[in-house]
Amino acid sequence: MTSETIVHLLRHGEVHNPDGILYGRRDGFHLSDLGRRMAERVADTVADRDIVHLVTSPLDRTRETIAPLAAVRGLEVHADPRVIESTNVFEGETFGAGKSALKKPSAWRHLWNPFRPSWGEPYKQVVARMTEALQDARAAAEGHEAVVVSHQLPIWITRLSLEGRPFLHDPRKRQCTLCSLTSIHFRGDRITSLTYSEPAGDLIPVGDKGAPFSAGGAPEERRP
Repeated sequence: MTSETIVHLLRHGEVHNPDGILYGRRDGFHLSDLGRRMAERVADTVADRDIVHLVTSPLDRTRETIAPLAAVRGLEVHADPRVIESTNVFEGETFGAGKSALKKPSAWRHLWNPFRPSWGEPYKQVVARMTEALQDARAAAEGHEAVVVSHQLPIWITRLSLEGRPFLHDPRKRQCTLCSLTSIHFRGDRITSLTYSEPAGDLIPVGDKGAPFSAGGAPEERRP
């Protein structure tokens, strides 16, 4: 019989970012105290599942998110650059504490095409690399489960693609909160269903469930 496999796309926990920087692919941004609690919650929630393979993007916040689960399961963590955050021309700019780089006229030329998008890595390119990584994780965990720690925009765009939905969307309405699990169910190499859960949902402060400053979508002015 064809084996069943699940690959969980786990978004990283909350990042310490008091200045509201769009940190994107920058290193040096670590989980906050709350983010570490979120990572522990995920480990507590899924530790007894049949997880045999762990993958993260190369960034600090994803490696710190998977650490509690890796310790509980006694598994090696594999870094995969294909699941890294999307590029964004606004990386390093400030969007918190009442400041927004979008108020600068020089920024407006990057916002002309939300379908591609014009301010960052093309959505189709994001989906291509994420899908390759997803299938490799499935193969590595054949008949069991894998966890891949990535970032909100890549996870959400991949989900939109898998569900046949258009890429154009409101970043504030992404169903991909901090430390959430977007779980892809396979039979063989064929996707049979997709489920979503929020193990740390009750830890997220009210008003913080929209797109964060790491997001590859169009930045918005909101607090970190």
